[in-house]
Amino acid sequence: MEQLDRAIIEVRGRRVILSHDLAMAYGVSTKRLNEQVKRNVRRFPPDFAFELTSGEWTALRSQFATSNMKPGRGGRRYRPFAFTEHGAVMAASVLSTGRAVEVSVFVVRTFVRMSHVIATHRQLALKLLTFA
Repeated sequence: MEQLDRAIIEVRGRRVILSHDLAMAYGVSTKRLNEQVKRNVRRFPPDFAFELTSGEWTALRSQFATSNMKPGRGGRRYRPFAFTEHGAVMAASVLSTGRAVEVSVFVVRTFVRMSHVIATHRQLALKLLTFA
């Protein structure tokens, strides 16, 4: 579960987890997660989940030094979805597996913990600026 800390990244100014990382945490295939998102599109407004643009996906791939992942070569055929904290919880509800429900609580706690850490860093930075 500590991998979730590293899986949460910032895209479009929001902390998100990508579909393949969320699917792995929930113990389902990325394909199944994406199917459920598309079947339940009304449950995933843009502030819950969004598909990365080509540019965002290219930038992330280069940041993480992953392959081009071209279709037919064992890689990803579609751009991943990015799930906010609320989207990750909603995904657990549409998957409705025991593991998804369990992990969703952990996902929420991870997002909350990261919010506290970021807020603490901001407060510390402000204090340092007043002493400079």
